[in-house]
Amino acid sequence: MKTTIAKLVKQENLTEEEMGRVMEIIMTGQATPAQIGAFMTAMRIKGETVEEIAGAARMIRAHATPVNARNHCKSVSIDRDEINIEEETILDTCGTGGDGTNTFNVSTVTAFVVAGAGVKVAKHGNRAVSSRCGSADVLADLGLNLDLNPADVESCINTVGIGFLYAPLFHGAMRFVAGPRQEIGLRSIFNLLGPLCNPAGANAQVLGVYDMDLTEKIAHVLQRLGTKAGFVVCGEGTFDEISICGSTKISRLEEGRVTTSFMVPEDVGMTRALPETIKGGDATENARIVREILNGEKGPKRDMVLLNAAAAFMTAGLEDDFPGGIERAKESIDSGCARQKLEQLIAFTKQCNPFLRK
Repeated sequence: MKTTIAKLVKQENLTEEEMGRVMEIIMTGQATPAQIGAFMTAMRIKGETVEEIAGAARMIRAHATPVNARNHCKSVSIDRDEINIEEETILDTCGTGGDGTNTFNVSTVTAFVVAGAGVKVAKHGNRAVSSRCGSADVLADLGLNLDLNPADVESCINTVGIGFLYAPLFHGAMRFVAGPRQEIGLRSIFNLLGPLCNPAGANAQVLGVYDMDLTEKIAHVLQRLGTKAGFVVCGEGTFDEISICGSTKISRLEEGRVTTSFMVPEDVGMTRALPETIKGGDATENARIVREILNGEKGPKRDMVLLNAAAAFMTAGLEDDFPGGIERAKESIDSGCARQKLEQLIAFTKQCNPFLRK
């Protein structure tokens, strides 16, 4: 760790293999909290490379408790011409957090809208670390039981069509970085790694980042990790979602290639909104917003969800463009299907036994 920290301080990059070894040290408890804090800070100052992020993600994935989300259920093939029809699309909608915009939980609502249209969703998330309300916080306030064992989560995804993977239960080795992350309170490489380490092996993702300079980088990481299709997005003003308030940079992974473009709401027939109209609050406030949107309330918050759900439908191969995806998202909400997915998920998790930790 000392050698690695010294190298980072000198602005020297690590190879993917070197980064993997560093993460192995951290996740096996061999690094001190001071070393982890110094590593996080030095890496943040230097800036992370594609190889470094991929190396860290591979090691975290290797230490995660896996979830088999591909049992007994037909799903949408991303590309029916090139991918075996039996291969299921498992979608995740997740942001890095740390964008400082204090929006409501857009990716969480989006997950229910997408599931309501029949796409299998393995929503990966955590409680807030560098933001006010994480996906786990709002879902717990909505009544979800987070404390599920892997078998119950597998059954939930395959039965309900959507499941929530509460990160601490599946990434036990990450407990060693929890303290330094909380104490430092800054965005770090671990913000980037969370969405890249879905224990269910999600092969289609809509992933939001807090800096436009990261979209292409993270899209290339997804490519390197074998993800089939994905959108990596950052809205103007550091939104880690597709924004209804201005321009969004989109780096899309499709058929093994990464392309980047910019989009504004007007491009897809949406009305631009002011940032304050999509603000959230604490878990209770955000839970209220989630229910309002799923109950059909119209306005900028709903529009924000429609845009992000449209990207998810495109990623899953259900739609070719944003207008088609927006219409499919409206149908999922207005038919009540998205709301039903939330209620079914809550009911399923409440009848599960607590996760017995070793």
